[in-house]
This record gives sequence, C-alpha cells and structure tokens, in this order.
Amino acid sequence: MTFRLPRHPRPARSSLRPPTFTGGLHDARTATAVGRWLGVAFAVCFATGLVSHYLQHPPDWLADHLPTRPSWGYRLTQGLHVATGLAAIVLLLVKLWAVYPRLFVWPPVRSVRHALERLSVALLVASAVFQLLTGLLNIVEWYPWPFSFVPVHFAVAWIVAGSILLHIAVKAPEIAAHWGRRSPGTLELPAESAVDRRSLLLGTGAAVGVVTLTTVGQSFTPLKTFDLLAPRHPDHGPQGLPVNRTAAAAGVSERGLRTWRLEVAGPRPYALTLDDLLAMPRSAVRLPIACVEGWSVAADWAGVRVRDLVERAGGRPGRDAVRVTSLEASGSYRVMDMGAEYVEDPLTLLALGLNGRPLSLDHGFPARIIAPNRPGVLQTKWVHRLEVL
Repeated sequence: MTFRLPRHPRPARSSLRPPTFTGGLHDARTATAVGRWLGVAFAVCFATGLVSHYLQHPPDWLADHLPTRPSWGYRLTQGLHVATGLAAIVLLLVKLWAVYPRLFVWPPVRSVRHALERLSVALLVASAVFQLLTGLLNIVEWYPWPFSFVPVHFAVAWIVAGSILLHIAVKAPEIAAHWGRRSPGTLELPAESAVDRRSLLLGTGAAVGVVTLTTVGQSFTPLKTFDLLAPRHPDHGPQGLPVNRTAAAAGVSERGLRTWRLEVAGPRPYALTLDDLLAMPRSAVRLPIACVEGWSVAADWAGVRVRDLVERAGGRPGRDAVRVTSLEASGSYRVMDMGAEYVEDPLTLLALGLNGRPLSLDHGFPARIIAPNRPGVLQTKWVHRLEVL
C-alpha cells in the first residue's frame, strides 16, 4: 500500500498582490488638509525650539546680547513649544493614518524619482516620530536612552525641518491640486467622501483641543483648573511652586550649608555670609520661572541685585558677564554663564526669598538666581560663587 501526501492548490496570483484599500479618506485631500495643520505646528515648534536652544546655549558672539525683555518671553515661547508639540502628536497620527496605504503601493519603486521620494518620506516620518516621542518623554523627565537629549533634539529638529521642506517641494503639484475644496484634484474625488472628511477633520480638531486644554494650564495658569494630563501643575510644590530637581537629587543638605559663604570673585573679591546678604539693600520683583519641560508660573522674589554684587567686586554691569557656580554635586547646569545684559538688568536677583518666605531648600536655599526671560535650568539654585568674567 502506498501513501501520497495531499496536494495543496497553488495560490492564485491575485493573493500575492498587495492589499487594497477602499476607504474614502486615504486620499490626497485628507492628507493635505491635516498636513497644513501639522506643518504649522512643526513650524511653531521649530521657531520656539531655536529660541530655547540659543537662550540656553548661546554662541560667544550672542551671549552678552541676549534680550532680557519681555520678562515673560521665555515663558511664552516655551509654553507654545510644548503645547504645539503635544498637538502635533495627534496631527501626526491622523496624517500617518491618511497616507499609510501608500506604503503598500506596487511596484514599491517605479523610478529613480519615486525611490528618492519614498526615501525622503521615510526620513521625514522617522525623524518626526523620533522628535515628538523624545520630546514627550522629556516633559515627563524620563530618559531611557544613552544619548544627551538637548544636542540630539536640536540636531534632529533641523533634519525634520529640512525633510518637511523637501517633502513640500516634491509634493507641491499634488498639494496645490488638493489645497481647497474647489481645487481641481479635490473635485475629482468622490463627492460622498466630503462629509466623512469633514467629520474626520472636526474630530481631529476636537482631539487637539482636548489635549491642549488639559495640558496648557501648566504654563497658561488661567486654565490651570483643566490641567489634568500635564506632568506638572503650576501650584503644586513647596512654597506654591513646582520643583524639578530637589536638594536631595542635587546632593545638597542643610548640614553642608552650616558654613555657607557667597564668594564673589573679581578685581576686588569678597565673601558674604547669609546675614551679610540679608543686611544689604533688597529688591522685590515678580517674575515667572519657566522650565524646558513646559511648565511655568509667576512668583514674588526678594533678594539682592546681581549688578550691585558685581559692582562691589569691581565689575562693570552691562559690559562684564558673570559665571555662577552651584553647590550641587553634579549636573549639566552646575556652572552657568550669565551674559552682560542679564547682569545689568535690575530684575536679575540673587534671590533669598520666595512668595514672602525664605527660600526652601528645594528652591535653592540659601540663594539662587532669578532673571527675566531666562530658561529655568539657568535660574541656578544653591549658589555659592559669582565670578566676574
């Protein structure tokens, strides 16, 4: 007796073809409509990101000329940066949903131009997803990668910007043909899809609105009541102010501050105890503190003007910069350089008090920097040395 293996029918050729998509919204009009919003969001993110980067890491020729006014400038630009970045996450997901069937076009490459186009799209998608994902993790202060966030985020921002411009150049005819409801390409699409498209765009707008409403309160405090999804609330923290880096994380303790002195280095160096500082003429200012993670809040600060301390050491406010050193054990911003414009500004203080009380340890006791239009990472806490440069 012989046994034969069962024969399986050969798959039909049609089963080897790429999948087909019959949905009416995977079209150029939907992609163009969402892409316009996404382009605006990325443009705002890019511009405000440049402001943030060059305020934190100015080149030498710019360091002494950074503007100190408006005092709330960084609060506005960084708040916009994070708010539009969160909105861009929603828009990018919808945009990718609208165009993902193009991943399955057959043949995958039809010409050299088509290959370059697909390569540019791959670069755009990869860099945009990377930028938004790492930005999202940054605002919750989770860094599961081995590289330094700031320089990589800055570099990839240029890749995203260049990829968007290249994509617009390549797709310009198709974008123009589907720009409006009466554009030639739009009129060629099935009329019945217009209603579904409007529903999709309204839903996308609503989703962006919800994300914005429930997160922007961390910087736009009139909406702080709705601050449900943001990682920070502007009122939560010691002395009514959030804290990113605690004294424990910085390696600063009350015991180590028992012999604290402020050293001021310059042509006429000197040192001051906390009692000496408290005996000096004090100034009170109301300034926001705004962090790169997107939260910000205005507070009342009291302390000694930095320019008075610099003048006493023989420095020249308006012409000399200052190097500020913190007591924290380590960190990228343990040593901070402050340009001449900041040193001269009367709103720049070596703060000793916050909201009517002495600084808490987590807020930089015994002394910290507070200056107008300046990133929070440069409002150095636990200051123990000022050096006139």
